[in-house]
Amino acid sequence: MKIIFAGTPQFAADALEALLQEHEVVAVLTQPDRPSGRGMQLVASPVKQLAQQHGVPVLQPVTLKSEQAQQEIAALKADVMIVAAYGLILPKAVLQIPRLGCLNIHASLLPRWRGAAPIQRAILAGDRETGITIMQMDEGLDTGDMLLKISCPITAEDTAETLHDKLAELGAQGIVEALRELEQGKLHPVRQVSENATYAAKLSKAEAQVDWTRSASELERNVRGYFPFPVANTQSGETPIKILKASVVEGKQATPGTVLAIDRDAIHVACGDGALALKVLQKPGGKALPAAQFVQGFPVKVGDRFGNS
Repeated sequence: MKIIFAGTPQFAADALEALLQEHEVVAVLTQPDRPSGRGMQLVASPVKQLAQQHGVPVLQPVTLKSEQAQQEIAALKADVMIVAAYGLILPKAVLQIPRLGCLNIHASLLPRWRGAAPIQRAILAGDRETGITIMQMDEGLDTGDMLLKISCPITAEDTAETLHDKLAELGAQGIVEALRELEQGKLHPVRQVSENATYAAKLSKAEAQVDWTRSASELERNVRGYFPFPVANTQSGETPIKILKASVVEGKQATPGTVLAIDRDAIHVACGDGALALKVLQKPGGKALPAAQFVQGFPVKVGDRFGNS
């Protein structure tokens, strides 16, 4: 089966690697190279790097709405286009080019968590399960018919990073299985029930600022859901502090944000309900440190307040 693959980050690269082992990938579409690092040098996406390693032609249009981009795609005469975290909208004209249309690898159990940040939103909401959905793309936002689903539990230790890696592996497995069943005529599209849909809005740095009036359990999910980006953060005086690991603990009633105790493992901070034990923290320009080491180099004591107020 002749495939065009459209994707950009590592999540997509995992799927591309699996497809390269079983199918003919005639071209890859990926986002233009972006400046990165201290030197702001242009860096190729993980998908582009993998494609180049395998000698697959790479296209990097800034839009798929142009006639030139659409003609280039049509000239490839692919059977199907596989899309995973590509980052560009596919107009109707592009969706109709491949003989079998365009299939998307989405990192949630649709129709829950349509949108840009399904992995993080599932953790933030306290979901106990997520997964991947292989869907037939249409003009809507993750609204197409579902072709295959694979579920995955969300553990109490999962961060957005660990869950991403699990779902990337499932996505790679899922798209290979879906194409196999597609060739055999075994795929049966299932319509999404839009009334059950939830929207996974794009993450912002502002939302990762800790609101200590919220419950400790919610804030603990925030720490996991916002890691490694945008990272839960608070302030001590004028100094911003990143919180990379935390757990829920018992704590006495106190003004939210108040430091209740400091022990060898954590800084205990009062929340709107319960307390949060801050286990790994990072100050600007510093390394991520366990709480015991962090307090050695940063002045914090019982009774101090974290937060803006």
